[in-house]
Amino acid sequence: MLRCAHAAKGLLAIGLISVGCRAHTGSSAGGVLQVADTATQTVPDQWMGRWDGPEGTFLNLSRSGAHYTVVIQDLDGPRTFDGVDDHGRVRFVRDGKTEFLTAGDGEASGMKWLADKKHCLLTRRGEGWCRD
Repeated sequence: MLRCAHAAKGLLAIGLISVGCRAHTGSSAGGVLQVADTATQTVPDQWMGRWDGPEGTFLNLSRSGAHYTVVIQDLDGPRTFDGVDDHGRVRFVRDGKTEFLTAGDGEASGMKWLADKKHCLLTRRGEGWCRD
């Protein structure tokens, strides 16, 4: 009987640990809090390809296995960066600073040229690219 109690405690501990490795999404359905397993979050396939910005700028995102290639064309010309998935964002280093590519809209970009756009990728306020 003592062995069964120890085994049950071990299984309970494993269950609690696995729950602790999940992130809450903050949404609920029918009063039940939904959780997302952070290990399965990936950058959406819809992000792949070219995204246009103002004045001839663009971003091109491609993937090879688990790695991403981020090409950013700004007024100085194109630059290429290596990226990785970081919980549903693309993380890359530009000029020694870690940056994140995330989904948003034109209004969130803070750029008047993109303000009415709905499907955009952003790095920070003042830099974004859209498809619509």
